[in-house]
Amino acid sequence: MGRSEHADLELAVVLHALGDPVRLALVRRMAEAGESACSPDGMEVPRSTLSNHWRILREAGITRTRRVGKARLMTLCRAGLDARFPGLLAAVLGEDGR
Repeated sequence: MGRSEHADLELAVVLHALGDPVRLALVRRMAEAGESACSPDGMEVPRSTLSNHWRILREAGITRTRRVGKARLMTLCRAGLDARFPGLLAAVLGEDGR
């Protein structure tokens, strides 16, 4: 995410996206693993519902999607979020100074 892009992040939109338990679980997975498939193992959520959650995270500026063949991998846009809202992700994810 470029310098001007993270300046466009809106706190209310980011907090709304992080406020859902499923989306928060997806963000936690990415924070731990680096990337996530669009249908990660262990998520008992219909694929169409997951697509909606991914869209909300992407539109909020929280994730970035890249294609690898037919697969889509989601990545947490941590640098942009930390630049715009220092400490927010760490607080939401309950991280200890990471």
